[in-house]
Amino acid sequence: MDTEQKVKVLLIDDHKLFREGVRRILEFEPEFHVVAEGSDGSEAEQLVEDYQPDVILMDINMPKMNGVEATSELIKKYPNIKIIILSIHDDENYVTHVLQTGAQGYLLKEMDSDSLIEAIKVVNDGGSYLHPKVTHNLVKEYRLLTKRSKKSGSNSSQANKDDPLYLLTKRERQVLQLLAEGKSNKAVAESLYISEKTVKNHVSSVLQKMNVKDRTQAVVEAIRKGWVEVG
Repeated sequence: MDTEQKVKVLLIDDHKLFREGVRRILEFEPEFHVVAEGSDGSEAEQLVEDYQPDVILMDINMPKMNGVEATSELIKKYPNIKIIILSIHDDENYVTHVLQTGAQGYLLKEMDSDSLIEAIKVVNDGGSYLHPKVTHNLVKEYRLLTKRSKKSGSNSSQANKDDPLYLLTKRERQVLQLLAEGKSNKAVAESLYISEKTVKNHVSSVLQKMNVKDRTQAVVEAIRKGWVEVG
């Protein structure tokens, strides 16, 4: 694949060993090209100007300027920039704060290579991506809020014949349930004894039928309408 056709990735993290690990993973993928590396958020703007990356992998904790501050500054100057935050924190408050700055992705540093690759592809295509564990925590929090709302007497939104749930096949509903449980494509494939490619096809179909951009929106909508159960 020609270098110009590859997804250009900028990696910003103050741990050199971690950067080297991520770079090596991406070097094995023909779709990606790590165009540059930085060790602090204060370097981000200049690196973006110099290399014009498609996707930025940004550490959340750095000494001079952290990833949240750097993301906020970059979004102001480059509203369409695509940023994935790398973090050790899975608390929903961290995640919510980061997403409010404009980042399109949030990955835990305990991620496997499949999650990293999938996240870059999804974000580069215009979607958003949360680490499965983070998604699970957000969904649990949302479910608690929904239960409180029901107890307080708020109207409950139930599925009806106009809901896209009725357009989903049995297999697509199974995939949606597993996504709500925070499973990655690989884990969904293993649970249902199907290939990852088939899972991706099912996910794409679910998103289209639900008229949402990414899996996170699909899960939140499914929880809101009571289509899935999350423990």
